[in-house]
Amino acid sequence: MHITKVDNKDKLKFKDLLLLADEQMSMVEKYLYRGEMFALYDDDLKSICIVTYEENGTYEIKNIATVAKYQRKGYGKYLIRFIFNHYKGIGKILYVGTGDSPSTLNFYQNCGFYRSHVVKNFFIDNYDHPIYENGKRLTDMIYLKKELQ
Repeated sequence: MHITKVDNKDKLKFKDLLLLADEQMSMVEKYLYRGEMFALYDDDLKSICIVTYEENGTYEIKNIATVAKYQRKGYGKYLIRFIFNHYKGIGKILYVGTGDSPSTLNFYQNCGFYRSHVVKNFFIDNYDHPIYENGKRLTDMIYLKKELQ
């Protein structure tokens, strides 16, 4: 396995995978070029992740997605571990925001994140269509965090 940093000029090559994790392109475009993108390969592409610098030593995972046929095989967790180690010592806190989906929240908690705060009606206020995960309509953004120290 190896992880590479993706150049800005190549980020749109990953559009289909980016839209797996964030299904509205106008939302992806808000962070696509201000963040660092990493791609995990194990023979072929397995996962991608975009991390942005927010302020005061705070970083945020804005998008992480694994190719559907490779999900639940540890690639996402491996990529998050890489991201944590990459920003450890550089930043103070790593955030990730997600919908109120038990399986997704459990994934992040198993990666060492814990609940931080909630942004009410995020998905209703920021997306031009209803967003569903596992048959449940998402409304609030649940933020989790992990100390980078």
